[in-house]
Amino acid sequence: MKILIVDDEKLLVKGIRFNFEQDGYQVEVAYDGEEALRLAKDKSIDLIILDLMLPKIDGLTVCQKIREFSNVPIIMLTAKNEDIDKILGLEYGADDYLTKPFNILELKARVKAILRRATASGHDSKKSYVTVGDIELDYNSRKVRIRGKNVSLTAKEFELMDLLVSNPGRVYSRENLLDIIWGYDYPGDIRTVDVHIRRLREKIEPNPAEPDYILTKWGVGYYFKEI
Repeated sequence: MKILIVDDEKLLVKGIRFNFEQDGYQVEVAYDGEEALRLAKDKSIDLIILDLMLPKIDGLTVCQKIREFSNVPIIMLTAKNEDIDKILGLEYGADDYLTKPFNILELKARVKAILRRATASGHDSKKSYVTVGDIELDYNSRKVRIRGKNVSLTAKEFELMDLLVSNPGRVYSRENLLDIIWGYDYPGDIRTVDVHIRRLREKIEPNPAEPDYILTKWGVGYYFKEI
């Protein structure tokens, strides 16, 4: 597995790199946004650890640009402890975030969890496609097709979509979704789920304000409409 670490704090990068190389990962590093984009395009990267505050191109813009050509999992790092920065990171396509200073063991646990789920979903021998109405989930490319049109999803968006489509009519609370999809005691709040659901609706619904597929059971949670 190859990880790209993007941060302008060279000592921090050195420490993160050492820890992941000790665990057998291949590691690429970038100290600014331009270099991060070049490596993300030119290298076969399995996961990106991306700082919010970067020289040349900021982390949010880097994340947004990467999402134009890749659905590689992205964990965003931020020294800011404001909710708006976390929400913006998710809005721009990040799968997860950590606020500095963080425990390296927690970062490693999140990386392992994301890669384990991405690998499992990408190599599920039991199914390559699932079709529900006008929606088709492609487990090889980890994309969704809506009426024949490809829609690229982030790792977390695809996992959410897979869970909901595979269990039509079943209502999941935000807490359920955090536990199932993120797979650990997530330190954020339930708005993380709301952001991902909103992004999914924007990508798959004809009218996200009045969704046809991913519905809300008010006061309870979200579910996929039985078709």
